[in-house]
Amino acid sequence: MSTKDAGALVDDAALLGAAQVRELAERLEVRPTKQWGQNFVIDANTVRKIVRVAGVVRKDVVVEVGPGLGSLTLALLPAVKKVIAVEVDPRLAGALEQTVRDLQPENADRLKLVNADALTVTSLPGADPTALVANLPYNISVPVVLSFLEHFPTIERVLVMVQLEVAERLAARPGGKIYGVPSLKAAWYADVELAGRVGRTVFWPAPNVDSGLVSLVRREPPSTTASRVEVFRCIDAAFAQRRKALRGALASWAGSPALAEQALVAAGIDPRTRGEQLGILDFARIAENRPRPADA
Repeated sequence: MSTKDAGALVDDAALLGAAQVRELAERLEVRPTKQWGQNFVIDANTVRKIVRVAGVVRKDVVVEVGPGLGSLTLALLPAVKKVIAVEVDPRLAGALEQTVRDLQPENADRLKLVNADALTVTSLPGADPTALVANLPYNISVPVVLSFLEHFPTIERVLVMVQLEVAERLAARPGGKIYGVPSLKAAWYADVELAGRVGRTVFWPAPNVDSGLVSLVRREPPSTTASRVEVFRCIDAAFAQRRKALRGALASWAGSPALAEQALVAAGIDPRTRGEQLGILDFARIAENRPRPADA
């Protein structure tokens, strides 16, 4: 069965609509909070689209962060082998399994619930996840994506719905105003693409901004003698003073403007270049040419 067929076979009766979402929230005495960035999806076609665009298949073990009331969870379960749902809100976590039993009893054994803060999760029960698919709370979206790519190397694909501005930043290419730290750190792990736009009306409550789907397909990180941590420190330094040329922006990171220039020249980068003009391979070369104390 293809991914498209799997998504199409999920009947509306097995998913959550607007009335059901509100009824369930009222019964659980749940009020969406800004603290946890909660906006619940109330449109069945949107969750079907997410599953389809994610490209997940029956063999996949999918980790879903912030399942909320279960709108996306219910669309994922018929299409994949397992869904590991990571939910921080104890009331929502306590109700999700029952919601699945009520609407999709035949798929209840495919759900594994983890009541935890996703930013603290470094291991998951059961089989290793192969995909991350989620409607992510806006306030933690980038840290969650980067953390799961770091801690779970078996994740091959990521499809997340985030604030449109965040999606565009993650997928940005060198040279643009929105290109920066998230773009580069995501590019360390994966090929990143903006995979679609989502309007505000598919959520309850409706957010003040549009949303976007961003796709990340894992590939090998850059070939470099520098570690990921060293490359990320270089990136952070370059964008801490975004308007400065790299000779000045990397001065504290390298030890002085002269040492920063030394690293840049060794990497084949003009010291007058700004960070927003460079790709992840460039930063990997800069990081591996950082002067060591013995070189200074």
